[in-house]
Amino acid sequence: MADDYLVRIGKLIRDARQHRGWTQSQLADALGTSQSAVNRIERGNQNISLEMIARIGEALDSEIVSLGYAGPMHLRVVGGRRLSGAIDVKTSKNACVALLCASLLNKGRTVLRRVARIEEVYRLLEVLGSIGVRTRWINDGVDLELIPPARLDMEAMDADAARRTRSIIMFLGPLLHRMDQFRLPYAGGCDLGTRTIEPHMIALRRFGLDITATEGIYHAQVATGVSPDRPIVLTERGDTVTENALLAAARHDGVTVIRNASSNYMVQDLCFFLEALGVRVDGIGTTTLTVHGIPNIDVDVDYSPSEDPVEAMSLLAAAVVTESELTIRRVPIEFMEIELAVLEEMGLDHDRSAEYSADNGRTRLVDLTVRPSKLEAPIDKIHPMPFPGLNIDNVPFFAAIAAAAQGQTLIHDWVYDNRAIYLTDLNRLGGRLQLLDPHRVLVEGPTRWRAAEMMCPPALRPAVVVLLAMMAAEGTSVLRNVYVINRGYEELAERLNSVGAQIEIFRDI
Repeated sequence: MADDYLVRIGKLIRDARQHRGWTQSQLADALGTSQSAVNRIERGNQNISLEMIARIGEALDSEIVSLGYAGPMHLRVVGGRRLSGAIDVKTSKNACVALLCASLLNKGRTVLRRVARIEEVYRLLEVLGSIGVRTRWINDGVDLELIPPARLDMEAMDADAARRTRSIIMFLGPLLHRMDQFRLPYAGGCDLGTRTIEPHMIALRRFGLDITATEGIYHAQVATGVSPDRPIVLTERGDTVTENALLAAARHDGVTVIRNASSNYMVQDLCFFLEALGVRVDGIGTTTLTVHGIPNIDVDVDYSPSEDPVEAMSLLAAAVVTESELTIRRVPIEFMEIELAVLEEMGLDHDRSAEYSADNGRTRLVDLTVRPSKLEAPIDKIHPMPFPGLNIDNVPFFAAIAAAAQGQTLIHDWVYDNRAIYLTDLNRLGGRLQLLDPHRVLVEGPTRWRAAEMMCPPALRPAVVVLLAMMAAEGTSVLRNVYVINRGYEELAERLNSVGAQIEIFRDI
């Protein structure tokens, strides 16, 4: 009986691996074991624990649910350890999800290099696969290949996966060129308060898109022959609304001018990708983009998104709060210059290498070495602005950095309704943060961090900030249910461990 059970386990694992397009060797590498061990597991010739089943399911992004779900992932952090050595910044999460949506513009084969293997990407791949797009990891699971069908099957869309990612909203721009009507589930993602999609609607109506919302579904109707007759002025300089306008303009037969556009890192990467598709985009890096659309795009394209400045900021903050010397390689410096200027005024001791090009040939990178520093609170408040200002997603990391500095720092996170509130979770770890209103928090430093056990905040960046504080706190902390971190970071715990952290992944069985 036990042998039959192992055989059935092995068949499920083999099927999941083959569906993923992996060899036994690739799965072995992901698990840190041998190809022969994977072979024995798949043939039912090796006892296997529930923890190993959970690890295999995670590696293959396939819940082996019929064998017993292993529960949410947690982190056990032994803090007070110094980091050392060097760590590479991964490719941009926000660029990768935009490019996955942009692949719907292309009738040909799209290859994206070094795609971030994160939950947000997995959810989009589930959605794309469900509507007929062939997706597979290639080159030992490093790169991603996407081949669209002749006709998308929107009725078969995986609605559960779509609701778990706000990025689904960026399907609107490409899809309005492919069909006269379609439906999308409401967008999900982080819990950051109410975020209206009206700016998207204002921009996309100019291309004939009309949206009605009923019972958790967006119902889209596309009027043929509608064309922008004057420049599109975005009502907010948002990243995703700019991307949606770009995606709509890319296959519009004519010239589209987009004003008050975001010029942030993910928007620039999308523009570079559109150029690889043959779409000319003037004004990249400015707030006015001129798109020379092509009604039919059918090319084989190979593109490398650039590195993630928010991950770079995360790693920099990790070095600061743990009082470590750490080299962070492949930092997209153009999108970190304001942050570094503020940190220099606070007293950060760091060096940077000469600039070199990212794999996309356009983005400027440096290697950044951060050393233990005696920081002073900044005179002015910390607040985000559209690029080239301080990045909205980098603001939370200044809460942890300010907690390590001498004096009071005012952080004004004016963009999101709830995020400043989540930063006060640092008080559970010994922080002294006073919430002045839903957008402003006063941070008193320096902080003597202490270990604690707590639930992960439901917003990505505050969740990572809590993890960093746990790394600085003497003793053992537990951070429960870290799915939100896995949405935006690839193997963050393992990579921090590679430079001296002690973080254990575990699950409730």
